[in-house]
Amino acid sequence: MIRDAGPADAAACAAIYAPYVTDTAITFEIDPPTADEMAVRIKQALETHAWVVIEDAGQVTGYAYAGPMKPRAAYRWSCEVSVYLELGRRRTGAGRALYEALFERLIARGYRTAIAGMTLPNDASVGLHTALGFEPIGTYRAIGWKLGAWRDVAWAQRPLAVLSDPPAEPR
Repeated sequence: MIRDAGPADAAACAAIYAPYVTDTAITFEIDPPTADEMAVRIKQALETHAWVVIEDAGQVTGYAYAGPMKPRAAYRWSCEVSVYLELGRRRTGAGRALYEALFERLIARGYRTAIAGMTLPNDASVGLHTALGFEPIGTYRAIGWKLGAWRDVAWAQRPLAVLSDPPAEPR
């Protein structure tokens, strides 16, 4: 089941995210956010974009969210998206399902473009984003230092909706 996230999901989302922070270079955060910090992130995402979770037997096992791509006003129809699953749940279709639900919400709010960054190497993430219609737009080389090495980040973009010109403000 996929649904909108809420404050009660913060601890589960923080627990899913923590091993990505501590044990991988997939995210450039160094310290895992607490449940309280994650609750603030969820609240902020829901105010302007979207945050969804997927449940298996009543337990949150993954999430996807969107936020502003850049703070400047001309970018306001674009958003940056991310998806995280409990470790061991890749290739189950959950990532695709979360993103599809997220995209529906973003389109309904008036967003035009989704942007995703992927620390390399990460064949699973590159494959998921490619399968969902993301196209490569560039790579930041040796942009972040994590786990004893410089890391590249590949960026990809996907259209969400065709909007009239000028577009209405995102809701």
